[in-house]
Amino acid sequence: MIIKTKSCYNDGEVIIMKKMSSFKADMILLLVAILWGTTFVTSKFSLEELGPLTIISMRFILAVLFMSIIFRKHIKNIDKSDIVGGAIVGSVLFIAFSTQLIALKYTDPGKQAFLAGTYVIFVPFLVWGVTKKRPDAKSFIGAFACMIGIALLTLKSGLSISYGDSLTLFSSIFFALHILTTGHFVKKSTPVKITIVQFATVAVLSTVTALLFEGAPTQLSPGIAIGILYLGIICTGLAYFLQTFGQNYTKSTHTAIILSLEAVFGSLLSIIFMKEVFTPIMILGCIIIFASVLIIELKGSQESEEVIEQAN
Repeated sequence: MIIKTKSCYNDGEVIIMKKMSSFKADMILLLVAILWGTTFVTSKFSLEELGPLTIISMRFILAVLFMSIIFRKHIKNIDKSDIVGGAIVGSVLFIAFSTQLIALKYTDPGKQAFLAGTYVIFVPFLVWGVTKKRPDAKSFIGAFACMIGIALLTLKSGLSISYGDSLTLFSSIFFALHILTTGHFVKKSTPVKITIVQFATVAVLSTVTALLFEGAPTQLSPGIAIGILYLGIICTGLAYFLQTFGQNYTKSTHTAIILSLEAVFGSLLSIIFMKEVFTPIMILGCIIIFASVLIIELKGSQESEEVIEQAN
């Protein structure tokens, strides 16, 4: 789960005063990528006892509580515009997460890890639809390569794609839309305030829909409970905090490459713990998808750095 952010430290409020080297920052971001990679397997295990909406509800309630403690000084400054913006962004994120987790019931976590990363490919084309700004050649090359990779990874005999894989790709469109809406509303707010409100929105929407469609959970074994705590506090709340801190001390290109490794870690963990099998053709598809994502990610990161240099 990648959330594009900028510095969250405003008006002299610095949580950690010490500066750190780019290497240490990269290691923090690598930890974030590993944590996000573990969410696919952890969520798959959790689905054995809980419905997808219930998992999302518990995960984001915990994340909101964690964020509210860590960034408690920001909460009192949340105003109406923050609530409106965060609610819109959170609604998009709720659709993205709910469709992705429902899809996980019908596909393997390792495969989904790579398919989930394709949201990067959709971003420039959604921008094209909104702003009429045509994507450049790299975006088209990346998109074409990604389509080939998806075909190699997902297509079965008869050129059909499974329900879980197609729903995962559908969720990626909403993750891409989430990037755009976040970028729009954060200009009038701060990443921390928008994130707290959007996490709260996801928590409310998922709780209501979970109670309506899945009912209250009837069982929660200790192992699954630990998994939910891990997803909410470590992989969502803590990971966001580490991301916002780490990326302030390294280059955007480093951030893009390192966080893209989420898919690699997700697949490796699925192979280890879920005994998921990747055929040579599927592995080739993963490599092509990863390469196409890097093409788009690095292009966007380089553009961001050029803007920063010009501003300085």
